[in-house]
This record gives sequence, structure tokens and C-alpha cells, in this order.
Amino acid sequence: MLPHGDLHCSDCHIRHRAVCSRCDEAELQRLEDVKFYRRYEAGQRIVWAGDELSFVGSVVSGIATMSQSMEDGRVQMVGLLLPSDFIGRPGRSTTPYDIVAASDVTLCCFRRAPFEQLLEDMPHVSGRFLEMTLDELDAAREWMMVLGRKTARERIASLLVSVARREANFSLVPITGDLRLHLPLTREAMSEYLGLTIETVSRQISQLSREGVIALDEKRRIIIPDLIRLEEETGENLVPA
Repeated sequence: MLPHGDLHCSDCHIRHRAVCSRCDEAELQRLEDVKFYRRYEAGQRIVWAGDELSFVGSVVSGIATMSQSMEDGRVQMVGLLLPSDFIGRPGRSTTPYDIVAASDVTLCCFRRAPFEQLLEDMPHVSGRFLEMTLDELDAAREWMMVLGRKTARERIASLLVSVARREANFSLVPITGDLRLHLPLTREAMSEYLGLTIETVSRQISQLSREGVIALDEKRRIIIPDLIRLEEETGENLVPA
């Protein structure tokens, strides 16, 4: 067993979605030789905007928030980092965002300069990195629509569906029952991310719970009995598969 619970790349549960997903065994071994893990407790900063970021890496477990501060002190959350999401940008030594662990977070990290060399040497990594970057751009555009056009209820449903879909993608077996989400975001954090008041977030979550669309069994533990029903609350025109 590896120290501190670290895993071989081939055994990692984000392996099929992370930047290393297309690597062969030889390439995985090269990554294995240079990777290292960093762990952060809930509430701990990973990096402040403008700080030097000497490493890049993938979220292995947990959720982190990305926020941007305005000159008058207002803070806007601009994104969530979920398992397999990538932190840092090759060629950039700083980040424009505050990144803070919303829950306990584990990162699989690489020193920035060696990773930039890996991108040149390993097309499987560079190709997947480009694909992930374009997916992130698409997601940002979709979120602009969520904030600009959707009702409060639809925004909350969209957030829950986004996290639920990610967790479903990591499941090794088909989901046949309730889907349980641990969403380690306070009502205040959710309001910042969704552009709503805390009262509105609480009221809409309570309404969804009363109607049986979701259930709350513990603090920040959300049960989704029927993902399709929740998807219908997002206001999107869903086309049957």
C-alpha cells in the first residue's frame, strides 16, 4: 500500500476522466514518477488570485470553489472544481481566481515546468488537456445562460443536476435507486454561485424537498429519487436518448 493512501495511476477513480485518461501504461508510469499529492481541509485556501502557482493538477476528491473579488469588496463565485477537474494553466504562473477547498480536497499535482514538458512529449496528455479546456469553455457558456435566463428554481435544479451527472459518471455500476449527493456548499456559497439571495436558495430547496423532487437527510446531504424528474426542473428542453 502506498503511503498516506496514495494510489497508482492505473487504480485512480478519476483515471477515465482526468487529463491522463488516454495514456498508455508507459505514459502512466512517467506520470507516476513525477506526480505528488496535496491535501487541503475544508475552508483552506489552495491559492489566492495573483499568487504564484508552482504546480498544476487534477482534483482527485472533494470540491473547491473559484471566486473573483471586485474592487468594492464584493465576491462572485465563478466556478466549482469537481473530481477530475484541472487546476492551473500551463504557461501561466498565476491564477486570476481565489481557489478554496469547500470540502476536504485531494489534488494529484505536477510541477508546472515539468508538466509543460509532458505536454510537448506526450500527445495523449496534450490532446486530452485541449479537450478538457474546450469542455470547460462550453460549460462556462452554458452557465451564462443559467444565470441570465433561468428562474431561481431552475438555477438550483441545474446546479444539482450538474453535480449529480458528474457523480453518476464516476459510478462503476448503473444507478438503479436513489442518487445521494454530498454538496459541501453553504447556502451562502450557493447563493453567490447562483446569483440569488440566501433566503431564495433556502426557500427553493425546501420547496423541491416538499414536492419530493429531492430529499434532505443530513446537513448538505441531498437525495435524488429520480434524476430525470430533477432534470425536468432545469428548464431545458431534454431530448430522449
